[in-house]
Amino acid sequence: MKPNQNIIKQYFLLLLSGLTALSIASCAQPKPQERLLSEKKCPKCDLQGMDLSQAQLEKAELNNANLSGANLTGANLNGGLLDSANLQSADLRGANLSSAGMGMADLSQANLTNANLQNAYLRGANLTAADLTGANLENADLSAAKLDQAKLDGANLKGAILPDGQIQK
Repeated sequence: MKPNQNIIKQYFLLLLSGLTALSIASCAQPKPQERLLSEKKCPKCDLQGMDLSQAQLEKAELNNANLSGANLTGANLNGGLLDSANLQSADLRGANLSSAGMGMADLSQANLTNANLQNAYLRGANLTAADLTGANLENADLSAAKLDQAKLDGANLKGAILPDGQIQK
């Protein structure tokens, strides 16, 4: 081969190996939504605005995940770990969040109408302007939670620890 043909061949092989490496890397990393649905583990994932309605996410690990604006209507997050998760403006109507850990989570402006939050851990959570109409908060820990402008019409607060530490009877 001539020297120019050798150089062209080497560049071509280098380019081909680079493209192959990129292809393998992109296949090896599932998208966050796919990872969450298959493994039920996606801490620190960006799931902003995702449609996860009716998803079966019992005991899912979503600590520090960004779920702002996500559609989680009717989702089963029973026993899920959502500490410090961003759920701002998320749609959680009818979601099952019983026994979920949501300490320091941002649920401001979230729609939690008729959600099941029984025994949920919401210590220090931001529920500013959240809609909790008809929500079940029985035995939930809301100590140090922010409830400014939250709608609690028809919510069940029996046994709940309120932000001031009082237990609702």
